Amino acid sequence: MRKHSYITMGLGIFLVIFGCFMFFNKNSVVSPSGLIGLVLIYLGWKQSKRAMIIFGHSCIVMGAYLITWGLYLLPVSSPTFTGIIFRPLFWGIFCLFGGICALYHSFCTCVMNCRSGK
Repeated sequence: MRKHSYITMGLGIFLVIFGCFMFFNKNSVVSPSGLIGLVLIYLGWKQSKRAMIIFGHSCIVMGAYLITWGLYLLPVSSPTFTGIIFRPLFWGIFCLFGGICALYHSFCTCVMNCRSGK
């Protein structure tokens, strides 16, 4: 019987709810959190090491793109809470470090509950 990663699925559910909130906010420029949350729910259910590695690399690439876009928009951003959370620079850093975390956890047993033989 395959174990499911409830930590990964819980983080995915939180990101989907947060993504829905940001989707309906008029100040939001970009938020990949809903899509990332759906992928995390799938990865927590399926326990695929290969899919987690592909997801990690995709997040790193998306994070680099969002960081570049966020630096371009930095002169017109406001230093308020919503001005930080709803801009691509924040989500770029979030995606970059999330991708590094996904790559790290694809090779350990703490989040993925995978055995080394799979």
